[in-house]
Amino acid sequence: MLVLPQELTQRQATVCLRALVQDLASLPGPEAVVDASPLNRFDSSALAVLLEFRRAALAQGKRFSTQGLPKRLADLAALYGVVELLAATPPTAPAPVN
Repeated sequence: MLVLPQELTQRQATVCLRALVQDLASLPGPEAVVDASPLNRFDSSALAVLLEFRRAALAQGKRFSTQGLPKRLADLAALYGVVELLAATPPTAPAPVN
């Protein structure tokens, strides 16, 4: 599991995203979980970071999910219509065996 910092605003977004993507390859298993519970100061850049990291995780064949989203961030995600993208991604169906 990857953990977001306490502060994630436009100022920290690029560095935070770079660190998350770098750590993605070392995550064991098929899931990339991001713990957002430490966030106490953030702006819409936090959503941008999470969505871009989601794209990177899915591109590497990993399911993406978040946990511990602060209510204000979840409300912001709902306002922008992206809250469902931050929830658990359904697992991919296994390929049929012939």
